[in-house]
Amino acid sequence: MNAQQQRQQQIQEWLGQLAPGRRFSLAPASADASFRRYLRASYDNGDTRVIMDAPPSHEDVRPWLHVQNLFHGAGVHVPEVIATDLERGFLLLSDLGSTTYLAALTAANADGHYRVAIDALVRIQLASRPDELPPYDRALLKRELDLFPDWYLARHVKLELSESQSSQLAGVFEKILSVNLAEPAVYVHRDYHSRNLMVTEPNPGIVDFQDAVYGPISYDLVSLFKDAYIEWPEERTLDWLIGYWQQARKAGLPVRADFGDFHRDYEWMGVQRHVKVLGIFARLYHRDGKDGYLKDMPLVARYLRAACERYKDLTPLLRILDLAENRQAQAGYTF
Repeated sequence: MNAQQQRQQQIQEWLGQLAPGRRFSLAPASADASFRRYLRASYDNGDTRVIMDAPPSHEDVRPWLHVQNLFHGAGVHVPEVIATDLERGFLLLSDLGSTTYLAALTAANADGHYRVAIDALVRIQLASRPDELPPYDRALLKRELDLFPDWYLARHVKLELSESQSSQLAGVFEKILSVNLAEPAVYVHRDYHSRNLMVTEPNPGIVDFQDAVYGPISYDLVSLFKDAYIEWPEERTLDWLIGYWQQARKAGLPVRADFGDFHRDYEWMGVQRHVKVLGIFARLYHRDGKDGYLKDMPLVARYLRAACERYKDLTPLLRILDLAENRQAQAGYTF
């Protein structure tokens, strides 16, 4: 019996102790990019529950529980906690179903789904208080940026930067950080996108929030509208972004008074996120043997390129992207 089978047996015994005599079956519900996995318990009376299996040697469920409490207090739909076994890393949760936004979204229903996703995000942001969540500070933002040269450039596309190129990239990273850190701070889910929003009642159900931080107000909007897993026309996402900005101002959130300034913050926050995501997806493949994210890298790279083409200060990063994608000849220059 391997370790996962042993844990599944422990979960079956735990559920039996929680509800003696109730018959149930277990099936995989979902997995994520970490060591955490989810099982669905289906009971003979038709009820279902979700079990989070987070091996304590690799995962800590306490951050998840803390964020669940904060978000629940904000009035959004997150899983209810029914029972916990912190020592073994088991949580018994209410079931938000299996229909993600990614599975349900169509051109016809997108406006409605994104409208309620914006409503929920505004509620989360309005509940924000400093010192409840880890700060999305310079050190963390920079550590994420550094995944790009280490994993995407060096390991994935096997591009070795010269000293000059490395220096230019470091300079661009500093500019990105200065824009990101100048934003007002709120609670940040950090992966507020179509795979972590569930179509349920009330809509949306919100999951996978354990890495939440206190940081730039535009971050979750980038996750939502420049989603690595689904692409929408930019004119449409701009309409949604304007809708958020108007709603946020009316609610008293600290967004920029000028939409142009807010949009620039959003664009530069997107550069930070997409640089990071390319690094993470490369690391998941090369270090962890998970190839499922490779198909999503071209869209992320397109988002990144589009932003870099708009801002002169990002030109050194754009040129490195050209090298990574063998586009320098078409661009008409050499380093």
